[in-house]
Amino acid sequence: MAVNTRTYLRRRGRMTQGQRRALEALAPRYIVDPEPNEWHQVFGRSAPLGVEIGFGMGQATLDWATSRPDLNIVGIEIYRPGIGALLAGIERLGLANLRLLEGDAALLLDSKFAADSLDEVRILFPDPWPKKRHHKRRLIQPGFARLLASRLRPGGLLRLATDSAAYAEWMADALAAEPSLRAGAPPGERPTTRFENRGRRLGHRIHDLAYQRKN
Repeated sequence: MAVNTRTYLRRRGRMTQGQRRALEALAPRYIVDPEPNEWHQVFGRSAPLGVEIGFGMGQATLDWATSRPDLNIVGIEIYRPGIGALLAGIERLGLANLRLLEGDAALLLDSKFAADSLDEVRILFPDPWPKKRHHKRRLIQPGFARLLASRLRPGGLLRLATDSAAYAEWMADALAAEPSLRAGAPPGERPTTRFENRGRRLGHRIHDLAYQRKN
């Protein structure tokens, strides 16, 4: 179920030497390619499953995995330096409950996870694509909202955050239109991200959104 390391080394993106070393040494162990019903084999245990989509450099994902050892957590990313950084963090912290998928989030969510299988999905500070002509590139679209809802178990949680007021409104509209999701208050604190800290330095308001899959 591991992915050939050379596949990742061919992907574009500047990496530090440390990120490259982590990718070379750790990809076969932590970057996986399972069938939807194989996650208990990947982690060596049956446990609630959480997913973070677009983890960037991975610090919030590491914090989540550290604070919730009871969860099996999967990070999805396409940015190779971030994958290398997260791999190094997994090894440094000795985390047994974190694995990675690399590639397009929609395709992986559809093909690697069964319906009604996820306890929580986090999407923190996705690219807002602020120009109107680029809005079609935004991750949160009606079709993706349907896919997210289908992969959450009944009662499962979807958490999102952005420092773009326009994108927060866009996401709220797309998710409100999904009949199997119910909006609610974000439950408790979450780890901060590099993009969140940058937004705060620029004086941006942080918008947290939370939705629950209806029973």
